[in-house]
Amino acid sequence: MKMDKAALEAFLEREFPQMREMRFRIESWDGKRLRLSMPIDDRHLRPGGTVSGPTMMTLADCAAYLLILGLIGPVALAVTTNLNINFLRKPGVHSLSAEASMLKLGKSLAIAEIVIYSDGHADDPVAHATLTYSIPPAKAA
Repeated sequence: MKMDKAALEAFLEREFPQMREMRFRIESWDGKRLRLSMPIDDRHLRPGGTVSGPTMMTLADCAAYLLILGLIGPVALAVTTNLNINFLRKPGVHSLSAEASMLKLGKSLAIAEIVIYSDGHADDPVAHATLTYSIPPAKAA
């Protein structure tokens, strides 16, 4: 683990202050799994009273990014190159939690798996995603 929970939170605050309004909260980070929660309100809903797909994609992407940075350190320019998401069931209008784990961590690519849950339905995932990130080469000393 290169960054602990406090370091990840400080990084987000410093590099992405615009994310404050999303109110993400790192629930846990143990060096293998990162759990990120996001409160849901009316701005996250689509017609029919369900959480929008882009909201769940944002949560999955942020969870993957924090997981990767937690493992490799503060590499701000690591970027998403692929996001594949399967929406499994309609989430309730509750907070969402994303559980992120690493499938493969290489020098230039990282592949993460994210499972999203809706509070109140903790046993049944509402979405499953895999994300690939490009990791920029380390600068020579």
